[in-house]
Amino acid sequence: MAQMTPAGAGPREWLGLAVLTIPVILLSNSITILFLAVPWITAGLRPTGTELLWIMDIYTFVLAGLLMTMGALGDRIGRRRVLLGGAVVFGVGSAAAAYSTSPELLIAARVLLGVGAATLMPSTLALIRTLFRDPGQRKMAVGIWTAGSSGGVVLGPPLGGFLLEYFWWGSVFLINVPFMVLLLIAGVMLLPESMDPRKGRFDLLGAVLSLAAVLPLIYGLKQLALEEPSLWAVGALAAGVAFGVAFVRRQRRLADPMIDIDLFRRPVFATAVSGYALVMFALTGGTYLASPYLQQVLGLSPLPAALWQMPAGAGVIVAAVVAGYLAQRVRPGPIFAAGPLLMGAGLLLMAQVQVDSGLAVLVPGTILVGAGTGIVATVAVDIVLGSVPPERSARASALSETSLELGTALGIALMGLISTAVYSRTLLDTVPEGLPEAETAAASETLSAALAIAGELSGQLGAQLAAAARSAFTLGMQVPLYVTAALMVALAAVALFALRGATIKHAETEVH
Repeated sequence: MAQMTPAGAGPREWLGLAVLTIPVILLSNSITILFLAVPWITAGLRPTGTELLWIMDIYTFVLAGLLMTMGALGDRIGRRRVLLGGAVVFGVGSAAAAYSTSPELLIAARVLLGVGAATLMPSTLALIRTLFRDPGQRKMAVGIWTAGSSGGVVLGPPLGGFLLEYFWWGSVFLINVPFMVLLLIAGVMLLPESMDPRKGRFDLLGAVLSLAAVLPLIYGLKQLALEEPSLWAVGALAAGVAFGVAFVRRQRRLADPMIDIDLFRRPVFATAVSGYALVMFALTGGTYLASPYLQQVLGLSPLPAALWQMPAGAGVIVAAVVAGYLAQRVRPGPIFAAGPLLMGAGLLLMAQVQVDSGLAVLVPGTILVGAGTGIVATVAVDIVLGSVPPERSARASALSETSLELGTALGIALMGLISTAVYSRTLLDTVPEGLPEAETAAASETLSAALAIAGELSGQLGAQLAAAARSAFTLGMQVPLYVTAALMVALAAVALFALRGATIKHAETEVH
């Protein structure tokens, strides 16, 4: 393993950080960049409804499922080696996706993208620990990396909207290729190799169990967000939990496990990982609800709607960098707790939206939610990295990214479920008289369906249905925002208690 002195990092190390952060932004926004590209992909490739769902979701499934496996692999065979291999896979997958001529080819390309992203993500963060031996500088570096990782999720739709305004739908994938080439060239020049010197035996069964645990969980949560609770969704969640229990039991028996389960017995570590998942739950859930509000309630076209979500990304980025700076001078507890408090305030502000309230309420709220996310993500990742010895940093990085993916899936699924339930019941209570029963049932399923039906009706009935549907959706948006705001306040209180007096000593192997 490359040895570095505790001295402060120089220009070479900071350039290395830039090289590691740029692809992380692309990996994160690949989760959301397709939100606006769906109509273009549908027109170009004509996928079925099921194929379109796989195009959208397979990337996240593969990414979440392979993170822990790739983190363990990087620790054993070398993080730079795994990183550069992941850049090749991600670049090839991006080019293949850009020029796909059928839905099947695009789904296969998205699988490659997921494999590449799972390989890249834990290695980027683990190499930061190698580059920055000074704890203070490492906190700042982690803050910058976190700004790219979390901010990329929010910046995906605006970037996609810009590319689609001037280029064809494949450009949302092709933009990744030059950055992967840059990573390959600069990575060889600037990044040191590092690995676990013990090189224990790779746990193949553990890798299979981790994949079998995460994939059904993500799938089940996404299915719950798309439709009524079904036997398939519940079965997938149950299977994921069962495989997760088997994975945990196996890790407890191994001398060199993929994940040290005993870390979760420490309040500081458990709060960091679960808190990171919860703030991503709030961020993605809020973004998920804000997008249709901007387009279908306020009537904005896709690109302006996406651009109005950019301030949230700016909030993530600025707050993450500031948190990295403050973490050098202040204990993690107060900084961490400030994040969910900001998010709670932002969610409460967002919950004040009305059908005609415009952007004055929504945009400031999303900025506060983004800022809170940036703070928590920075401190949480710093705690996770500081909780393990350097030779296991890739595995720790993979664990933090897995919590991000699970929080993202939960936010869309649970906040979407609450919103849909409130919308449906409200619209059925307020539907205008004279609307046929079949149209009433269809309109109560989604706002999109209600507006489509309203557009086909003549006279005042269509206008009344559209107004009732927009009002019902707005109420359906408010309720989960209030619930999540309360959850954030509770998280802040737990963090203040669990992280009281906590300090992070990166030079050691413990979080005290």
